[in-house]
Amino acid sequence: MRLIYCCSALLLLILLPRTCQGGNILVFSTEGSHWINMDILVQALHARGHNLTIVRSTKSWYIKDNSTYYSSYTVPVERSLDKDSITRIVSAVIDFERGALPLTSFLHMTVGMFGTFVEAHEAVGEFASAVLDDKELLRMLKDTKFDLVLTDPCWGSGPILAKYLNLPVVYNVRWLIPEEAHFGIAPSPISYIPITGSGLTDKMSFFQRVKNVMLYVFNQVQTYLVREVYQKICDKYLGPNNDFYQLLIDAEIWLMRVDFVFEYPRPTMPNVVYMGGFQCKPAKPLPQHLEDFVQSSGEHGVILMSLGTFVSELP
Repeated sequence: MRLIYCCSALLLLILLPRTCQGGNILVFSTEGSHWINMDILVQALHARGHNLTIVRSTKSWYIKDNSTYYSSYTVPVERSLDKDSITRIVSAVIDFERGALPLTSFLHMTVGMFGTFVEAHEAVGEFASAVLDDKELLRMLKDTKFDLVLTDPCWGSGPILAKYLNLPVVYNVRWLIPEEAHFGIAPSPISYIPITGSGLTDKMSFFQRVKNVMLYVFNQVQTYLVREVYQKICDKYLGPNNDFYQLLIDAEIWLMRVDFVFEYPRPTMPNVVYMGGFQCKPAKPLPQHLEDFVQSSGEHGVILMSLGTFVSELP
């Protein structure tokens, strides 16, 4: 009899409908490739029953006003990130990484780009100020009772808004301003941890370490200059006792789009989640004309080469 009761209770538990509650997530993203990756994460969260709301500007490049998987608030701004400036910066970095730009020229160019970096962050800061000055928008954001803010640590607007709304923060990328996030949140001796993008390994000669130190110093100078832009916003809207950099690195979870198996040994932190390759998904069937082309190649097969958006920078 006891066995029958136990089996009946187990069957009842199995048949009971299981419930789950979706969260309210506020997304404060940036443009360009950062949004392309954020969009994949937003779609995945929506598919799992979460409600997502995007705060975007009127000068948004990629983030659409209307979507089937998120709602949005659009904030009018006078200026935004300039595509030409971003293209110029990325092109110079590509030249350096493929060896077309010597270290001395790269460092000289980096000094000249300090002003460009500051201007870009000033534009983002103006967007943050426009959001924080919009009392009606802030009222709606507070009334929605979001559970967290999903944002990008490359730019300071998201963390400031999260602090103002008193919401926990989840980051989606591995970059701070302008360094790799591990350098900001974990012990990172530059004697054996190469600056990301330097082309160095954890086994460095003396001169390679000098190069690593110089790149680290330039990153710190950029961080200092940009920090001042956002610190003024913090002082105005959050009060003078809120240090921007501490606010920036004080996130609950870091979702880093990197697989640690490709990293050199280095310290990390327990709130870092490595999710490299999360954007990968099963391949879709080819259109018929492409399928016919591939099949016509016979035993030799087909090589697919993607040149990316900066194909004009190739030699």
